[in-house]
Amino acid sequence: MKKRNKIIISIIAVGAICLGGIAGFMFLKQNDKQNERVGYHTNLLGDRVYIFSEEDDPEDVQRIVDEIYQKQESNQFGDDRYAICFMPGKYQDIKVNVGFYTQLAGLGMQSPDDTLIGGVNTQARWLDPSSDNHNATCNFWRSVENLHVPDNVTFAVSQATDMRRMHIDGSLYLHDEYGWASGGFLSDSQIEKMVDSGSQQQWLSMNNQYKIWMGENWNIVFLGDEESGLPRGTWPLYSYTKVQAQENVGEKPFLVYDEQKGYGVAVPKVLKRTPRSWSETDFVSLDDFYVAKPTDTAADINKGLENKKHLLLTPGVYQIDETIKISGENRMILGLGLATLRSQNGVTIMETKDAPGMIMAGVLFDAGTTESEHLLVVGENGKDAAAVQLYDLYFRIGGIATDQPCKAKNAVTIDADDVTGQNFWVWRADHGDQVYWEGNTAANGITVNGDRVRLYGLMVEHFQEYQTIWNGEDGQIIMYQSEIPYDVPSQDVWKTPEGTDGYASIYVNPDVERFEGIGIGIYLYNRDRSVNLHSAMVMPDKKDVSVEHIITVMLNGNPGMEHVLNDAGNPVMTTGAEAYILNYCNGDWK
Repeated sequence: MKKRNKIIISIIAVGAICLGGIAGFMFLKQNDKQNERVGYHTNLLGDRVYIFSEEDDPEDVQRIVDEIYQKQESNQFGDDRYAICFMPGKYQDIKVNVGFYTQLAGLGMQSPDDTLIGGVNTQARWLDPSSDNHNATCNFWRSVENLHVPDNVTFAVSQATDMRRMHIDGSLYLHDEYGWASGGFLSDSQIEKMVDSGSQQQWLSMNNQYKIWMGENWNIVFLGDEESGLPRGTWPLYSYTKVQAQENVGEKPFLVYDEQKGYGVAVPKVLKRTPRSWSETDFVSLDDFYVAKPTDTAADINKGLENKKHLLLTPGVYQIDETIKISGENRMILGLGLATLRSQNGVTIMETKDAPGMIMAGVLFDAGTTESEHLLVVGENGKDAAAVQLYDLYFRIGGIATDQPCKAKNAVTIDADDVTGQNFWVWRADHGDQVYWEGNTAANGITVNGDRVRLYGLMVEHFQEYQTIWNGEDGQIIMYQSEIPYDVPSQDVWKTPEGTDGYASIYVNPDVERFEGIGIGIYLYNRDRSVNLHSAMVMPDKKDVSVEHIITVMLNGNPGMEHVLNDAGNPVMTTGAEAYILNYCNGDWK
């Protein structure tokens, strides 16, 4: 990520951490010793899921979570993953800092108030400790959910992060003393005082309740938030886009513990959304899951899914040498601790076919050093009509330490109809190991072929051709963030087949009749060469194809970008230049 005059050069991998009970205490009555906790772990969930309970020594718990943070604070490209979970109860003396590849979660089923923890924070001091700019633009890959915090919270993060189902008695700060930040996603939470987005470039706040929102920069989108807390000001003088709650929008499933039923996954019911609903949930026992460990092969996982309906990925990096195949109704794939699936031998990591009602959440898909056609394929084009829900999915091409560059042609393809997705980061690495134009090659980030696909919080960056290709009908994007690749070597290699200079970030197929985009931010940083981009977004001029609120920004470097959308909008050719379109439809714009 990059903010104005500063190159952002870091990615973060975050794991999940679950805490609960004293060593040797049996929480579950179902099963056998699989669920007995020994040394803050269970055999079933493994040694990277920490489970704490009220009976534990607070000093010991604090020591453990501090050690994890010390290891993960700057562990941007490491393979360690953690889930830290707290059993329902009160932990006033425990304060948790959340680093890379770390998931912090309460295990209460009824509401976040089931689990109170003294403090939760993510700061941004590691990237340049000597600087007064507490730069959070590389604070990626971490998660916080289902907790009650009786104090202020700092969550200074960028892409590939989520905060869900939280109750915060104080204020929520989405920056570290106004250092640069490029997030982010907040959902289904109640903040008793202020949310301060401060220096955040963009943010999606979805179905939340707060007293007041402060801060704005380029593209802050409120989707279904309680109206009384929304800030005043109109776009583009203020970067606020306000959207009514969408119907039939679900919330991410989450790990829980019930005294009678044991461990399971709570699945919020899909309802007409209201702010901070904490809606009723269905309990699914872990007995119904194949619980995978990082030592499992793809063959092990596929075999496990023959006998179990759902898949739980415990924290770690999985080396996937054959495609994981998901089929059947109402199946669930849930990752803990930013569980990471890494392609081997160029395989597609996961394919879903004939899987109506599928839910997938909390997984990081990594390209390998042999080029993959795709990392994830959802559905089968022209055959699937499925109410699929996708949450907190992240895709990465490059950056990790490898002997050869990582490669993929297209990160994720959605072929199924009726798919709803929340909070995606699709990233061709712009820094890290083996990162250069001819190295970590990747043409496109996401391709949508299905109809009635809705994506809320889509962030796609640095791919070598179109970042996003949209071929389906009745599509919708609410809150989009994108950066054009930094490392284009020359104009000659960066032209469309039709001869147009550069590849737009969003390409809506000329045959599409119905599409809607709301709250679009596209940024340019030509680090290496002066190359021209004709337009940030292209789409057909038709009466039911529209965009509301789109901004382009030239961050730094060499020029430039001629237009915002099609041939409309002003150029951005100098550092800090911004251009806006309030709305565009069928060739008419303002």
